[in-house]
Amino acid sequence: MDLGTQYLGLELDNPLVPSASPLSHSIETAKELEDNGAAAIIMYSLFEEALATEAEHMVRFLHEQDTGFGEADSFLPSHHDFGTGLDLYLENLSALKQALDIPVIASLNGITPSGWLKYAADMQAAGADALELNVYYVAGDIEQSGAEIEQRYLDLLTEVRGTVSLPINMKLSPAFSSLGHMVKRIEAAGANGVALFNRFYQPDINIDNLRQVPSLHPSTSVESLLAMRWIAILYGRTNLSLGATGGIHTSEDAIKLLLVGADVVHLCGTLLNNGPGHVRVILQGIEDWMEEMGFESIGDVRGRVSQVNVADPAAFERATYVKILDSYTFGPGVLR
Repeated sequence: MDLGTQYLGLELDNPLVPSASPLSHSIETAKELEDNGAAAIIMYSLFEEALATEAEHMVRFLHEQDTGFGEADSFLPSHHDFGTGLDLYLENLSALKQALDIPVIASLNGITPSGWLKYAADMQAAGADALELNVYYVAGDIEQSGAEIEQRYLDLLTEVRGTVSLPINMKLSPAFSSLGHMVKRIEAAGANGVALFNRFYQPDINIDNLRQVPSLHPSTSVESLLAMRWIAILYGRTNLSLGATGGIHTSEDAIKLLLVGADVVHLCGTLLNNGPGHVRVILQGIEDWMEEMGFESIGDVRGRVSQVNVADPAAFERATYVKILDSYTFGPGVLR
């Protein structure tokens, strides 16, 4: 049975790729992921905001210290004695490359054009096999048009594409008004793949102190259906690699995404909940299902239930809207 797939121009042994998470902080854990069947690994994201905050603290506590005595200034610590978050990330990237036989994909979440370009170049120099641009942007400015937001993504991609030769994956939000058209523009701008979708975390409110509080709710398998719909629509209409991310917890979830055309499925929450060994569980489930169904390769599976290969392609669009609503069954005693 051939589980091999191609993603961002990389030849992978299977379609399971742990996505950006704390699991890649540890070389030992990353090695465990590889040993359990992970075909590649996406590192945790490097956040430009975190580096900027770190630099501000460095200036405040090291560069702006004043002892009051010129002859005592030499006792002050030097900023050269302290490693930065960027240094740590790049060291970890190099260490992962040395420890693992699978591809290592760096993940970058920037906020300024200069930051995106500098850190992307640094990641390439450190040996990354590919680069994921994790564009986490909430359109909170009501004066900003959808076209301006799209152009923000495209300008970023164009600049980074001109800086690095690595394969580039764009991790997208589902909020574009015409996602398919946006994907085609991203392809024309030089990307090698897209990951659908970035998971936006929603703020919450504490009604006792009237303050905003952060909230983190683990994903569920239901969330993977959004990626399933759009990958089904995009399959066969773009040459980009298609990665599914968000809500993939079981072998069944992964199989559905492969059936609609995903080249790889990204795993995160399920590995945080169940540990690196769960990669093996999901992989074994895919193999058992393929054997039962008589499929000999992932290529036989991919896209069989995409929009281009089903009798009713509109099922992935609006046609099922009324059917779904009409199929709802009320609980006992709700309606007489």
